[in-house]
Amino acid sequence: MAKVSSQDLGTQPIGKLLVKQAVPASIGILVMSLNILVDTIFVGNWIGSTAIAAINVVLPVSFFIAALGMSIGIGGSSIISRALGGYNTEKALKTFGNQITLTLLFTVTLVVFGVYYVDSIIPTFGGKGAIFEPAKIYYTIVLYGVPFLALCMMGNTVIRAEGKPKFAMYAMMIPSVGNLILDYLFINVLDYGMEGAAWATTASYLLCFGFIFWFFASKNSELKLNFSHFGLQKSIVSEMGSLGFVTLARQAVVSVTYLFMNNILYDLGGESSVTAYAIVGRMLMFALFPVFGITQGFLPIAGFNYGAAKYTRVRESINTAIKYAVFLATIIFILLMIFPESITRLFTNDVEVLKETPSAMRWVFAATPIIAIQLIGAAYFQAIGKAIPALLLTLTRQGFFFIPLILILPMFYGELGVWMSFPISDILATIVTAYFLNKEIKSTLIIQPVEKE
Repeated sequence: MAKVSSQDLGTQPIGKLLVKQAVPASIGILVMSLNILVDTIFVGNWIGSTAIAAINVVLPVSFFIAALGMSIGIGGSSIISRALGGYNTEKALKTFGNQITLTLLFTVTLVVFGVYYVDSIIPTFGGKGAIFEPAKIYYTIVLYGVPFLALCMMGNTVIRAEGKPKFAMYAMMIPSVGNLILDYLFINVLDYGMEGAAWATTASYLLCFGFIFWFFASKNSELKLNFSHFGLQKSIVSEMGSLGFVTLARQAVVSVTYLFMNNILYDLGGESSVTAYAIVGRMLMFALFPVFGITQGFLPIAGFNYGAAKYTRVRESINTAIKYAVFLATIIFILLMIFPESITRLFTNDVEVLKETPSAMRWVFAATPIIAIQLIGAAYFQAIGKAIPALLLTLTRQGFFFIPLILILPMFYGELGVWMSFPISDILATIVTAYFLNKEIKSTLIIQPVEKE
């Protein structure tokens, strides 16, 4: 493999660079999403449809803790990208060391809290009735591995900030493949049920952590830490926190969304409706992998070039990322409108779930072609270090529109109102994001300064 330098982010053609960054990110997200998808298929077919609902109850809790690592990673990686663009290697190193310290402090604390209050947390997130026991089994085991997942999420964003997208892709692929193999062994061969599914997931986190530790310890990484870099520095923590809070707030809203959705759907349709939402949620993670990949590939390009004051390249990266993402999102939209019944049958043969899920899937993905604008727009503000606009735009879809809609529309349309909330919130959020992104481009990126060589 040819050695890749972070300085390539400021010199190579944007189209070529975005493909180079986005393809490995997309493949990594694809494998990770495919892992979640196949894991759900295994659980649904080998354990039962209630087990799918149980895992869906646990996800927002474990993902929120893991999202601490991602938020610290993305917040710090924005600093690292701009520091490397400005040739300030020491700041990049100090930021990375602070990322590791903060990730360990926060995640271990929350795991202790999560284990202590397990019997209260699970029902709060919709783990009621027949869902409670399998959810508790899965939750308790997976939670112990979540700090390793958080470190992996944090480390992966730093690898990408260094301009090493292939290694970031490997970091996502290794645990995904490992989890699928362990799922088959623990669930199907050894018949460990929910315990097997949980241990397979936890072991996959450890595999990922092992690879990322090796990357930073090897000569592949430009960031070589010493003990002094781990001491928290107020200015870096403050900037990292303001930028990372965007990602954390987004995941917090996602967790709250799961809380509302699981409870609302359980009250409206019972376990089958929660299972339908779990299946649709897995497809949201899986089907949009190329759009998420482009967004991930776009972040270091925009951040590096903004830090290097190469504003023409920043503007070009925005336009190119949106164009590629909209094209791919449209293809995804067409496929999901045509084949929702076939997709649902992969997960379960439960008659009630089969009856409800295809219609729900069509509603949820109805506005897919335009979501790229919202994702790229919010990512741009995060990449350049403008935390407040990034936070507000990130919260627009789910926080400002979606959650109010799922609380209001079901009062008039029942369960259909829940599914209708998805495309309505997508459209409204895209309009708001497009307005502010266009305003930012015209005010900040329109005038080209003398670029640093």
